[in-house]
Amino acid sequence: MSSRTPTKTRETLRDRSAKILAEEAQLREGGGKAGQERQHKLGRLLARERINQLLDPRAPFFEIGLWAAYKMYQQWGHIAAAGAITGIGNVEGVPCMVIANDATVKAGAFFPQTTKKLIRAQRIAFENNLPLIYLVDSAGVFLPMQDEIFPDEDDFGRIFRNNSVLSAAGVPQFAAIMGNCVAGGAYLPVLCDKVLMTKGSGLYLAGPSLVKAAIGQVVDQEELGGAEMHAQISGTVDFYEENDESCLKRLRSLVSLLPESALHQHQAEAPVHKPAKSPQALYDLVSLDGNKPYDAHDLLALIVDAESLDEYKADYGKTLVTAYARIAGRAVGIVASQRVQVRTQTEGIQMGGVIYSDSADKAARFVMDCNQVGLPLIFFQDVTGFMVGKAAEQSGIIRSGAKLVNAVSNSVVPKITIVVGGSFGAGNYALCGKAYDPRFILAWPNARYAVMGAAQASDTVFSILARARERG
Repeated sequence: MSSRTPTKTRETLRDRSAKILAEEAQLREGGGKAGQERQHKLGRLLARERINQLLDPRAPFFEIGLWAAYKMYQQWGHIAAAGAITGIGNVEGVPCMVIANDATVKAGAFFPQTTKKLIRAQRIAFENNLPLIYLVDSAGVFLPMQDEIFPDEDDFGRIFRNNSVLSAAGVPQFAAIMGNCVAGGAYLPVLCDKVLMTKGSGLYLAGPSLVKAAIGQVVDQEELGGAEMHAQISGTVDFYEENDESCLKRLRSLVSLLPESALHQHQAEAPVHKPAKSPQALYDLVSLDGNKPYDAHDLLALIVDAESLDEYKADYGKTLVTAYARIAGRAVGIVASQRVQVRTQTEGIQMGGVIYSDSADKAARFVMDCNQVGLPLIFFQDVTGFMVGKAAEQSGIIRSGAKLVNAVSNSVVPKITIVVGGSFGAGNYALCGKAYDPRFILAWPNARYAVMGAAQASDTVFSILARARERG
């Protein structure tokens, strides 16, 4: 029998609880005031501030692993919460697993316990089918301890393996790069379904110093792996954002597209929104002969709910516009031919209505993303076909086109195809022609369907006849 009285026991437990709460408050301070001030001077939010802005107002955050690495690695300083925050909270009504690097703790570097903490969070998300949101701001592996982080089966590499397994299982994953993301850690966001990146952030396998040491190349951070470069040239980033606040707002918008979102659950009660412009404006937008260029964004403004368009990879593969939107309140994915001439960082001027390698790659990834979250797809066709010529062939246009055709062929979500103008050749296939099982095909009165346009067909036939005459 214990000699303690109930009152004494109660007081002891309360005292211990108070000490635990005080210690937890200290752990939530991360790297301390100096680190917090440093982060704010960079124009970035703290990890916990990011989580607060991401979650629904007044939504509780069930934190997991706050005590990870407690009083470990003291020879390297105070590694609060293993330099990462993990937990479950609601975003647009959807319970999500949130994983955020704390850049105030050793620049968000990975220690052995950091890796274990992230793997545990991924496992919980997998077992409970929770969408994962990664708020990335990390210097990568803490090199003095790499022998305990890098090589084993439940070490750093397991995180990327889990990314792939979660994706194959249909668990949505979103990654927002809001700071550094270097070396092997760069694979984490790119293995996710959607990648966002803020201005001033860096994503690369080797930083400028290592690149100079390894191959003698002098390059600055933005040119090597900046957000603008990845949005316009490599196409790695799906959404380029000016700052943390706009990035987190975009994240919430993307989560709202998930079927389990509160916006979907209460769709019947939600007001039906109207397009930004009257559909009657369509009569002035397109021409009967199909020769008048128009901006696909102007077309979509006549159809989708006002202010609902979230364009995917807006600065890459510009001859196809890919976007998430709502029509009468219902979330959809859109692939639309862009009929105006565009300029890209990789290929310079590109002709409207033509599919290039970069636009085909982008659209293929977008179609797969819509299938991952169950979004219906709407295709707007006004396409002359794929780009031809030496440069196009050397860029892998056939491979890129095949990738898009494969994605559309294996798409299991409902598809609707609208022929706005021309639908020629393999462009018809890639943008969900009749052979690719759209639920419905609709056509404007000026729509045309053929292997190629009349002018190209007559020129081709004339050339064949001319060569035949030359051969006698």
